[in-house]
Amino acid sequence: MTYITLITPAELRELDNPLIVDCSFDLADTDAGERAYAAGHIPGAFYLHLDRDLCGDKLGPDGAFRGRHPLPQRETFAALMRRIGLAAGRQVVTYDRQGAPYAAHLWWMLRWLGHAEVAVLDGAWDGELNTEVPAATPTDWQPGPPLAGQMDAATLLTKLGRVRLIDARAAERFRGDIEPLDKVAGHIPGASNRFFKDNLAADGRFKPAADLRAEFAALLAPYPADQVVHQCGSGVTACHNLLAMAHAGLGEPLGGLLYPGSWSEWSADPARPIATA
Repeated sequence: MTYITLITPAELRELDNPLIVDCSFDLADTDAGERAYAAGHIPGAFYLHLDRDLCGDKLGPDGAFRGRHPLPQRETFAALMRRIGLAAGRQVVTYDRQGAPYAAHLWWMLRWLGHAEVAVLDGAWDGELNTEVPAATPTDWQPGPPLAGQMDAATLLTKLGRVRLIDARAAERFRGDIEPLDKVAGHIPGASNRFFKDNLAADGRFKPAADLRAEFAALLAPYPADQVVHQCGSGVTACHNLLAMAHAGLGEPLGGLLYPGSWSEWSADPARPIATA
């Protein structure tokens, strides 16, 4: 069986030769995820670091700031995934220890590479852990047409008011009450707020698909699900909302589009409009 959005620990245990990736991370302590991996992880899991492995250059060819966690070049990222064993049709399972925002980011990035067989572990792992770093078996896998789409800042600027823009940050950051990471507080004009943690139930697992569908449908109205752009602080936690929408069966090509630069890129240019409250 193939999993393309979420997978339970029980389902993971039944898989034959999955590629498991731990992407645990902490924006306030960037070594915390790697330390947690070293202390114990799902047997067979590799570790990918948000800053080192899953991001590209923060400055573009023109010298403009691309955000705190810009996407790497597709081929650079594909080469990394080849080195740890990605192959056509191989099921990938991603997880973290923070409620899945970083796992969802890797899920989206693999869909961006054209790999469909990727799912996020739903809830905490309830099995054994070990400290062994698995031996990688490199492959000659090549990326295919993207299965997930994105929008850049220049295009988004022309579409404000004509797409539903969803910001995944906490409400106090969205309103501009505080801004712990970027130099300017506030949000992109016209954006709606959907804190990514609102996708989770009290037990830390994703809400049922029907509940997510109802909640997002109310947020999207009157826009259809294929006119949605997701953003956050730096393009990471927005992927949690993308995953939730995809799991709920909403939006094409995959829960809407991602604006990778997000608030960190947008707010760095004083010529772009901002809103508060």
